[in-house]
Amino acid sequence: MDELGAHAAALVARRPRDARLRRVGTSRGGLPLWLLSVGHGSRQALVVAGPHANEPVGGATVLRLAGRVLAGRGGGADADVTWNLLLCLDPDGSRRNEGWLKGPYTLGHYFRDFFRPGFLEQPEWLPDGAAAAALPETRALLELQDELRPFVQCSLHGVDVGGGFVEVTRELPGLARRVGHAAARLGIPRELGPYDPLYWPRLGPAVYRIPPPRRSGLAAAITEAAVESTWFHPQRHGTVTAVVEAPMWGVDAVSDGSAPADPDGVLRTVSRALREDIRLMERLLERVRPYLADVPDADRLLAPVDDYLLVCPGLADAWDPDTDDGTLRPLPPLTNAHLAALRIAGRRLALRTAGLLHRLVRGAGHDRARVLPELDRFIEQGCADYHDNLRARWIPVARQAEYQTRVVLAVCELAGRHARVRSRSGEPGWGTRAALPIQRE
Repeated sequence: MDELGAHAAALVARRPRDARLRRVGTSRGGLPLWLLSVGHGSRQALVVAGPHANEPVGGATVLRLAGRVLAGRGGGADADVTWNLLLCLDPDGSRRNEGWLKGPYTLGHYFRDFFRPGFLEQPEWLPDGAAAAALPETRALLELQDELRPFVQCSLHGVDVGGGFVEVTRELPGLARRVGHAAARLGIPRELGPYDPLYWPRLGPAVYRIPPPRRSGLAAAITEAAVESTWFHPQRHGTVTAVVEAPMWGVDAVSDGSAPADPDGVLRTVSRALREDIRLMERLLERVRPYLADVPDADRLLAPVDDYLLVCPGLADAWDPDTDDGTLRPLPPLTNAHLAALRIAGRRLALRTAGLLHRLVRGAGHDRARVLPELDRFIEQGCADYHDNLRARWIPVARQAEYQTRVVLAVCELAGRHARVRSRSGEPGWGTRAALPIQRE
């Protein structure tokens, strides 16, 4: 994070008339939330990097965006735009991922040093609504949205294993074609059936519409994003939000839209594996928990473990064709891309749990429960499945960021064509256009 802020400050020093850096908030751990603004347009675009702690590509993307806009290479995006680039929404969580961010970039290294907060500590979510937002990072983002009234917001996310896709709060005609072009040019597989928007409307290949939030239990909130969020909060200002997902390790199978030969057989295998893996993690956690009282950050590491153990049994039931008792939501028609994504997701949830337990044991400074050999074996086997059977391949950071940059520029251009809204930069005299509110679906 220090390096990211230093790069932004150096850019401002080189172009002080065209770029500005200001502190818009402070994290729970006392770290600054920096906003880099580029340009002097009357219409505001907001780009949020680092909303999830284990998805660092957004930091590289916002610096790339800033350089491109300053060089006059913003593509077809409206020249009358000020780009407001939040360098990292969760700097505390990002610091907890520095163990693997320093390299080497291997799946084993990533999962053993993985960190992502529990659901209730992720700053994009508003489980109790905006008025009750508890996290300072969340409040800072809400205040920024209400100050800027952006016509477009892009939230920069990463997929650890899989492909690229985009989720939008409103349809942007032409976006699927632009996403496909960027992915093809850069060798990024497109996710044609990702796990996150499994039940959401498909607007085109690798583009999905985020449904309006609804009240639900914690498990549904975690697995379906069925909760108020900072994606929908600025809709009152006419904002369209795009969640731009870029993969770290690409898997070509997620782009296979063909019909599967035996979908039920694959679903049984995936759901059975998830149940077995989670039962193992529950047993290991039971052995480890008595030794965690003095482990620094134990509560922060246990919160996501408890989340994963909460949701995984329900997911296994939802995916298993033999457990449908009429109360479960039916799966949509599945392609090979969907089945690959579900296989990746089931493995991911178990590997993240194992990685967090691995960190907890290392943090204790001893392995009195004697679980590290089992955790190491489990992580190695899971990573081997990704590599050997799903052919997961590392995508260089420069390509991840370039893909995300091109998609963000496309979103901005298309949003500018289809909406004219009032936005402001926080500077006097800016933002004089009347707002056209978008009706919530």
